[in-house]
Amino acid sequence: MPVRIPDNLPAAGVLISENIFVMSETRAANQDIRPMKVLILNLMPNKIETETQLLRLLGNTPLQVDVDLLRIHDKVSKHTPTDHMNTFYRDFDEVRSNNYDGLIITGAPLGQVPYEEVTFWSKIQEIIDWSQTHVTSTLYLCWAAHAGLYHLYGLERELLARKRSGVFPHRRASQPYPLLRGFDDEFFAPHSRYAEIPLAKLEAHPELNVLAHSDEAGAYLILSKDNRKLFVTGHPEYQKHTLRDEYFRDLGEGLEPDIPQNYFANDNPQHEAVARWFGHGSLLVSNWLNYYVYQLTPYDLHDMNAMTPWES
Repeated sequence: MPVRIPDNLPAAGVLISENIFVMSETRAANQDIRPMKVLILNLMPNKIETETQLLRLLGNTPLQVDVDLLRIHDKVSKHTPTDHMNTFYRDFDEVRSNNYDGLIITGAPLGQVPYEEVTFWSKIQEIIDWSQTHVTSTLYLCWAAHAGLYHLYGLERELLARKRSGVFPHRRASQPYPLLRGFDDEFFAPHSRYAEIPLAKLEAHPELNVLAHSDEAGAYLILSKDNRKLFVTGHPEYQKHTLRDEYFRDLGEGLEPDIPQNYFANDNPQHEAVARWFGHGSLLVSNWLNYYVYQLTPYDLHDMNAMTPWES
């Protein structure tokens, strides 16, 4: 949340130059406050695990957040009880007339499937297009990040020879993006995917900014220049044992997976996993929700054209 200070306080200029969020008394006095409405499109097989991970991050902010859970189709889930889906999840037709402050689209285990062969690809496209006029800011995770970059900007992903799995060091951009407030110069984040979009292609695109990348894992945080679309190629929501569970699952299915990098103590899967990304994951979602949703969204969600002009 911002520091509220008098309009002409000399410290304001110093704090702003240090990328500290300050708000003038004038702006604060004219702010209307209400709960943030966030829609989560959950594409992961184990819905309960993923929704819990995301709600844990959303709940670690000082903002009140009202959440709707969205499913991509009404087919019976193999990994989530039907009662849970029917009780807590909504179909797109039920929400298409709504406006939301934020939308989160999760990853999906579809890293090696061509987009056009994904059974619900047309619905994904429809929801992404709908979000342009009904959502203030959208957060795309892992597979959804690549899918969004492909649909919106025509950027093709490249399949990897081996699954990229592990916890990798990343460097932040030097520019003072609000999303990066509080970030260390180097931080860790988990990845679990079969594809990537080359860093050079993303850096060269005129409508995108790369905010963080890894020498080993490539681009990680990509922000559209209109500040309304954030693409995260990894999994900041993962819990301590998620990569472990994926590794042993793949091992049990005979896929001969590589041991997740920089994850198990001594790189031994029989040893305890080391979680070193929780602080970053929490800060990332908090900054997105504050600076790219709360500070920009209109008070009246019926008027999506009334978003607050961007202030750095």
